[in-house]
Amino acid sequence: MKAKAFDTIVFKRILKYAQPYKSRFTSVILFAIFLSVFAALRPYLLKLTVDDYIKTHNQAGLLWYVTLMGIILILEVLSNFFFVYWANWLGQDIVKDVRVKLFKHMLSFKMKYYDTAPVGQLITRSVSDMESIAKIFSQGLFMIASDLLKMLVILIFMLKENWKLTIIVFIAMPILVFVTRIFQRKMQVTFEEVRNQIANLNTFVQERVTGMKIVQLFNRENIEYEKFKEINTKHKNAWVKTILYNSIFFPIADIISSLTLGFIVLYGGFRILDGDTTTTFGDIFSYTMYIGMLFNPLRQIADKFNEMQMGMISANRVFEILDTKEHIQDIGTIEAPTFEGAIEFKEVKFSYIDNEEVIKGIDLSVLPGQTIAIVGATGAGKTTIINLLNRFYEINSGNIYIDHLNIHDYTLDSLRKQIAVVLQDVFLFADTILNNITLNNPDITREQVLKAAKKIGVHEFIISLPGGYDYNVKERGVMLSSGQRQLIAFLRAYVSNPSILILDEATSSIDMYSEELIQKATETITKGRTSIIIAHRLATIINADKIVVMDKGLIVEQGTHQELLNVASGFYKNLYDSQFILNS
Repeated sequence: MKAKAFDTIVFKRILKYAQPYKSRFTSVILFAIFLSVFAALRPYLLKLTVDDYIKTHNQAGLLWYVTLMGIILILEVLSNFFFVYWANWLGQDIVKDVRVKLFKHMLSFKMKYYDTAPVGQLITRSVSDMESIAKIFSQGLFMIASDLLKMLVILIFMLKENWKLTIIVFIAMPILVFVTRIFQRKMQVTFEEVRNQIANLNTFVQERVTGMKIVQLFNRENIEYEKFKEINTKHKNAWVKTILYNSIFFPIADIISSLTLGFIVLYGGFRILDGDTTTTFGDIFSYTMYIGMLFNPLRQIADKFNEMQMGMISANRVFEILDTKEHIQDIGTIEAPTFEGAIEFKEVKFSYIDNEEVIKGIDLSVLPGQTIAIVGATGAGKTTIINLLNRFYEINSGNIYIDHLNIHDYTLDSLRKQIAVVLQDVFLFADTILNNITLNNPDITREQVLKAAKKIGVHEFIISLPGGYDYNVKERGVMLSSGQRQLIAFLRAYVSNPSILILDEATSSIDMYSEELIQKATETITKGRTSIIIAHRLATIINADKIVVMDKGLIVEQGTHQELLNVASGFYKNLYDSQFILNS
């Protein structure tokens, strides 16, 4: 979507975030007014000094006016300090509020959103785009308003001093404004391209760094290097355009400013030589200052407007995410208690992609405290069932009940608190083992963690690590083996004290030692609570109360291990026989 030259809707929306800081907003405007008045006073005092005291050789008056100009300069410096400091402070406070709101909004998105949204772009929106929004206030809005106000006050002083010389300025200003407008339009398009290329670059680098193992395993270093060079070149070219336009505009603006000053000196000089008493040497001296103070802000307004435009583009991108309605509807009113654990699926249908059902109308009942296992080929829909139970995705039709109440009747937060999931691919944060277990939940103490670890048999493993529970596992838990990460995940699930436990392929890729520990942990944490085990190794679920066999989104068989083995040519029997033969 092409950005508007000035999107008033986006701008008004940004200003709403300044409402909690009205006093600081007002103070910034007040100091902008002081700044413009003090800036215009200095050239005016210089005129009076030249005409009334230097020309008349009045040393006392000269000393007084020079002192007065020094005081005005100090007041101008102080006004500029508070203006710049508070404008930047306000911008950072607003960005802090928007970033917090954005992150909170992203936390509520459906998993479907993250299935398709590039992570690099989301990072760009949350980090670099936010800093651009801050520049709307620090480099854009207030700076432009201050410059325009300063120019207005200066023009008033100039008209009061010598309207004839000021006419020359009025002739030159439209030319500079016209050139500035062309420059601003070109930069608007260029900055949009720059933002796109930054997002593309962030996305590419983030994905390749995260997937570096795959890049190296499949010997794709040179291919990815060439792709990176291509994307980086596009990024460079986008910035080179901004450099080109700046290189053209600023010399032209300098020429217009210098020519204007030259015409004023020439015209004013001729007027003085002709004996015109309305034009003085003080006028020429003051106008040399006025021209710089008038044309420099006008020239820089284009650059500041571009900063503001870049911030507006970034704000629009952030607001697009904030306006995204991809969150799970949390309309439940019942706080989920400690569940007894009865689960029921009735005619549930679901599709990740429209018109491509992966769950095709299943019925499933789980009794309180029962342990059921779900098996089937890859893509059968096993993991989808737990995604639906946790309401990571919304079903197309049918109903899911826990303790005979529809899961939509429970508040989303309380529902998920009662369900713990141990995934095959365990995600650990770059933090200590203790914090990865508690997830910084203040209600879970260190003593509780140690007690739980001893109970399920993983305490010895943890204290054998350097630092024990305070051992930092680094990003994604790279300092631990897959089996060790699984043990941490089991302990994390256990200390949350869930009513329902789900194990998703939790023993599919671990060593024998870790599997023994996990088997012991599984027996401990499933005791007395409803458990759903999704398994690839059928040997791990032989003792389940019920085994559910899925194929192509349907439940094709249900029963105990022995009952299913007795089904001639059954799905489960074929799966079991194939694994037995492979392992024998």
